[in-house]
Amino acid sequence: MLQIWLELCGLHGITSVIVNIHSHARQVREFLSGIDVGVNVSVFEEHTLLGSAGTLLANRSWIQNEENFWVFYADVLTTTDLTAMKAFHARSGSLATIGVYAVQDPSRCGVVTADDRGIVRGFIEKPAVPGGNTVFSGILIGSPAILDAIAPKPEADIARDLLPKLIGQMHAYPITEFLVDVGTLSNYNFAQESWPGLSIVRRAKMPT
Repeated sequence: MLQIWLELCGLHGITSVIVNIHSHARQVREFLSGIDVGVNVSVFEEHTLLGSAGTLLANRSWIQNEENFWVFYADVLTTTDLTAMKAFHARSGSLATIGVYAVQDPSRCGVVTADDRGIVRGFIEKPAVPGGNTVFSGILIGSPAILDAIAPKPEADIARDLLPKLIGQMHAYPITEFLVDVGTLSNYNFAQESWPGLSIVRRAKMPT
């Protein structure tokens, strides 16, 4: 899945990536040392877990001079058109854009409410009683200014501690391509049976 993510980045013109590691760090380093997918890869190892938002703060110097940066959750398998999402974000003028999609069990996810202009008006992480089935995909693009909303605390989390603070300042981008969070055994099995591969992305980018 890491190789798929790096190849997807390369297909959409993303040239530099930081891979955050903790569990199985040695195996990840060994894997990265043996592949070349045309993307410059750095590794940031957390010996003490910082949380997903804490990781962003720890790497602020790497992204602070960029116009925008991406966040990808590595357990998401997808063919999302990142080029289209980036263009949507540029048009929106928001501080951030989060990819959203529909799921059958939103109680496991961050549930998103957006108005008719796509502006996010509500975000609740793993609600006991979900108000809808549109959820955060684990794909985000935003400006470095969003880092100012992250409180420096142990294990700061993107879904719990950052996205709720950006309500009204970020847009929801509906993802229509293949996307599955493989964090459960049933989803993992579904991915094994349904993953179309990145060849579909390569064909879509070929000139006609």
